[in-house]
Order: sequence, then C-alpha cells, then structure tokens
Amino acid sequence: MLELHELDCGYAQRNILEKLSFTLGEGELLCLLGPNGVGKTTLFKTILGLLPSRGGEIRLNGTPTRNWSRRQFAQWVGYVPQAHTPPFPFTVREVVTMGRVAHLSTFSSPTRQDREIAEQALDTLGIAYLGQSSYTEISGGERQLVLIARALAQQPRILVMDEPTSNLDYGNQLKVMAHVSRIAREQNMGIILTTHYPNHALLYASQVLALTRDKRYHIGHPDAIITEGYLRATYGVETEIHDIHHRDGNRSRLCVPVCANVRVEA
Repeated sequence: MLELHELDCGYAQRNILEKLSFTLGEGELLCLLGPNGVGKTTLFKTILGLLPSRGGEIRLNGTPTRNWSRRQFAQWVGYVPQAHTPPFPFTVREVVTMGRVAHLSTFSSPTRQDREIAEQALDTLGIAYLGQSSYTEISGGERQLVLIARALAQQPRILVMDEPTSNLDYGNQLKVMAHVSRIAREQNMGIILTTHYPNHALLYASQVLALTRDKRYHIGHPDAIITEGYLRATYGVETEIHDIHHRDGNRSRLCVPVCANVRVEA
C-alpha cells in the first residue's frame, strides 16, 4: 500500500536521508528505530506531506501522492501524534468524532453515521466508558488510546504514529502496543511508528526500519535487524539478545542491558 521509492528528505538545500526505499503492506507493523537527530521526524513530516520530498516518490496503492489534496491524502493516511492537551475541554467522544473531518464537506456537521463510526472506534479500543469524560482530565495512557481512536474514526488504510508510548508507564506501554498490533492484524491496516524501545520492535513489529548515526538505513525482520552490534554502534551500549520461551510454547526475542562492574551478593 505505502511505498517509498528512493526518497530524499531534508530541509532547504540539505538532505537528511537519501535514497530511502521500503514498502508497507496491509496488516504490517513497521517500527522506525534510531537515535535522536538521524531523521525520524524529518521522514515522518515528508511522508505526511508536511515537508516536500527532495527526490524520489511516495506512492499509495501504486499512485504517486505528490499532487494529492489534503482531503484525499487524509482519507488514506491517519496520524497519531504524541499525547497532547487541547485548549478546550472537549469530551472524549467529541475528540474521536473529529477524526471524521476528512469525510465531511466544508461547514457540515458530523452525521449519525459519523457518530456511529466514532463510537465503534471507542469500542475497538475498549474505552467507550470514557465517552463523556473530559479529554483534559483522563490519564496519559487513556489520552493516547483516545488519539488512536480518533485516527481509527478517520478510517485510513495507513496509520502513522509518533512515539505512541512516550511518557507512558510500563503497563500503559504494553497496553498501547498490544492494541496497535491487534489493529494492524485484525483491521488489515498498515502501521508505521517510531519508538525508542528496541523490545517494542522485537515483540510487535513485522518489519524494522533502523536508522544509523551515519544516516544509513537497514530494513527487514526485527530478528535480523536488531542485533547486539547494531545496538552497540547506534546507542553506545552493551546488550545481550536472548530468546525467551513462554509457558504456552511460544518464543519471544528480547534485548537486555549488560550491567558492567555490578556485583550481586549471594
């Protein structure tokens, strides 16, 4: 569905990323990894059309998007920012219904069908009980789920998520990532998200796009891309990667830090 073909991204006369190519298909979850300053935000802004590409193409369903209108693009691609606080105390239901704007004509109000679609998005994430709550008064984890519900109400084919677990506690990180993985799988949606946690990619992603400090990139299955060598070169830390065998017979791969100069007394 989403295809980047030899894409160049940058500002003014300076390229940040060059000749970047990958394809995101239906039902795939792609995690974008890399340290600060290597171009993750620049790539997202270019994909979303907030920055013009400096070369190459972005295609949706085989069609270049360069001349698409904002409305046409929004019917294909949804965006979930990091959690924020709006200037007015909208209810959760109102925030989610705002996702229908891409499907409304100028000055029109949401229809009964629009409200039903918003309600369905709330149900999908198990937060319908928050419908009448003020968005400004719910927890950070609940806000992040509301932003995802708003994007689902938009009914896109592609979802772009900017660090959806930032500033969340451990439990809410797992809940949000589980929901995102389930949405990709059950709704056949292509999802690309940034994360600073390699284990999120190892546990949930079908693909990883790893950016390095020298602005190169590697793309492939998480097990092949996230290695001890990559983590050492990219983040300057020593880790070990281990296969964890669950009680139900399934396997997960996780990275754990190597704690140098630490003695554990018996």
